[in-house]
Amino acid sequence: MAVIDMQAMRYINLLDKFSRVRTRQCFTHNNTVFFAVDPALVSKAIGPAAENIRRIQEQIGKKVKIIREPNGIQNCKRFIEEIVAPVRTKSVEIKDGCIFITAGNNQNKAALIGRDKRRYEELKRIVSDVYGLDLRIL
Repeated sequence: MAVIDMQAMRYINLLDKFSRVRTRQCFTHNNTVFFAVDPALVSKAIGPAAENIRRIQEQIGKKVKIIREPNGIQNCKRFIEEIVAPVRTKSVEIKDGCIFITAGNNQNKAALIGRDKRRYEELKRIVSDVYGLDLRIL
């Protein structure tokens, strides 16, 4: 489990204030704030007509997405695909303590890596915090 910094704690408190849904996982990827909540509470966190999302976005000035919390390593593919959407991955495999993402074409690979490897480093940190594994993009 990752250490939560003060900024992430503020975001988590905003989600709790507006939607009454508690979470322990909040992270930023590609200038979007992600909240990983229990799968049964995703619709409650989003709110009617996405009202909770809209209010949080107005408050913090960033795009917000609510995703399902991973239950284990078996949900790794779904979890990563929800984070990197709309970029499509060809496959996500786990081998030798490492997660391998096959991007497919060069455009998808470039979108996953980002300028100066910024998106890659963010995704690598998220995967390390959640699963304790390394990340490679092929």
